[in-house]
Amino acid sequence: MLFTNPAATRRPYDPALQRVMNLATARESRQWLAGWAQLRRGSTPLHALPHLARQLGLGQLSLKDESVRSPLASFKVLGAPVALVRLVQRQWPGAGWAPADLLAGRHADALADFTAISATDGNHGRALAAAAQSIGCRCVIVLHAHVSAEREQPIRDLGAEVVRIAGNYDDSVQEAERLARTHGWWVVSDTSYDGYEDIPRDVMQGYGILVDELLEQVPVRADGASPFTHVLLQGGVGGLAAGVVAPLWERYGAARPRFIAVEPEQADCLLQSAIAGRPARATGSVDSVMAGLACGETSPLAWRFLQPTVDLFMTVGDAQAEAAMRTLASGTAGDVPVLSGESGAAGLAGLTALMADPALAAQAGLGPDARVLLISTEGATAPGVYQAITGRSPASVLQAQSEWMARPLHG
Repeated sequence: MLFTNPAATRRPYDPALQRVMNLATARESRQWLAGWAQLRRGSTPLHALPHLARQLGLGQLSLKDESVRSPLASFKVLGAPVALVRLVQRQWPGAGWAPADLLAGRHADALADFTAISATDGNHGRALAAAAQSIGCRCVIVLHAHVSAEREQPIRDLGAEVVRIAGNYDDSVQEAERLARTHGWWVVSDTSYDGYEDIPRDVMQGYGILVDELLEQVPVRADGASPFTHVLLQGGVGGLAAGVVAPLWERYGAARPRFIAVEPEQADCLLQSAIAGRPARATGSVDSVMAGLACGETSPLAWRFLQPTVDLFMTVGDAQAEAAMRTLASGTAGDVPVLSGESGAAGLAGLTALMADPALAAQAGLGPDARVLLISTEGATAPGVYQAITGRSPASVLQAQSEWMARPLHG
């Protein structure tokens, strides 16, 4: 389904929203994480996919590859550590602890009794566990019934305590909040709710690091417009999408790209929010192979950024996401092979569906002049699932990518 958002506007960045999220704070967050042992040095790659662009009938197709952001293989590693550092600084305002020292564990003794907790579908919890391990505080992660053991074990390996519940992601969010109230712990979540916005804001601000990098990787146009006409963004609760649209809106104002949000058919909370004109719940079962997007309720804070900026909301099926994973893994028609997980490939799944239907492509303004950006938000965070879907091991895709990169002029 494709829905045109009647509330989308083209105007300068809202000053009230700029006080909540801005490029300056994203850049500061990037500097804080620069020396963290869990992150690779430098920016993640921005791959050109010219052959796939031609196949789809587009002028240009670029992909920001978050699979190599960290050993954790997901963009989520940008949000949780920033939020945890800012939370600790707020709780010890006079301590003067530098972010680099916190992430190096130099204040672990003082933080041994401090506990962070969150619900997760996998990647956010893993990122929070890694940040807590580095800082030296305790971490508790709540997992719902649909989170696989393959996603649970890496969280345990990072020293976090895991609490298992029945139900879905939204149930795990409620349980994390209950446990925090009961024990005096701190929820570090990318999902906002009534009375809880500061920490989700900090998480989303961390995601803005992606855009701070991106703006250094693309040429500046003489007309001041965005180098991309369209950006496809994964849905979920809306945190990533808000973390990307906010700095791009700030940078380009009314000349911003057209934003398209993509989410699973059975977890369509953003699309339902656009229809209702307010944060709403999904209409389906929520369970999806796109585990990171299997969320039933929109984050109200994220919605403040998405409602005026996302031009189109759409849903895709699990089979479409799986096909997009295989397309990226194969390096279709000579492009660089990309290791993209179930949620990571959702943007390409949406783009492929739009370009397969001329009426939908026209509704989205996509055609031979379009310059499209995709963000592959994760690699093979569940290697067994990845191999079952693509028929390729993660190692074999990375080997093919390495061989492609070693060719003269990259193939």
